[in-house]
Amino acid sequence: MQAVLVGMVAFGLLDGNSKAVVNGTVTLLITLVPGALERNYGLPMDPWLVLWITAAAFLHSLGSSGLYVSIPWWDHVTHALSASLVAGAGYTVARAVDCHHDDITVPREIAFVYIFVVVLAFGVVWELLEFGLDELSTATGLAMPLAQHGLADTMHDFMYNSLGALVVAVFGQAHLTGVAEVVAAWWRSRQ
Repeated sequence: MQAVLVGMVAFGLLDGNSKAVVNGTVTLLITLVPGALERNYGLPMDPWLVLWITAAAFLHSLGSSGLYVSIPWWDHVTHALSASLVAGAGYTVARAVDCHHDDITVPREIAFVYIFVVVLAFGVVWELLEFGLDELSTATGLAMPLAQHGLADTMHDFMYNSLGALVVAVFGQAHLTGVAEVVAAWWRSRQ
């Protein structure tokens, strides 16, 4: 995936496509974060978690390279996957805090609601960012790396964000508890 991203950036530079350069570069940097966390901070990264992070960013970059336009459902898949990643990160942080601090307890029922609300809030911020970039694009005439395509697009984004959050809220507690415990143990070892 990283090789494809390097190719995307190179193509963007040669073609004068600033959108490809920005999206490819940002995504490439995101794919380097898990390795940096493991190498610099000793935070063990499960290969499936790294694949999840990388795939979410990678599929968004491919989408901005033209797949959003040519494959109508691509945007839905990427929003659901990204929302599941945000939900997974939110759950992992909340569970790690729960494991690390004796005076903080997050009941399982609240964790479900917490995951869902965090993703919905993140989705609102994301859509506001897209709207702001559209306004900036209109005012300056510059192409922006993110675009909003009207109310129906925004509502579909929210719907698929909610689906990704729901999947993690339902299944994440069973599958992400081990990751959260690793994060909590890492956190304790750093103090």
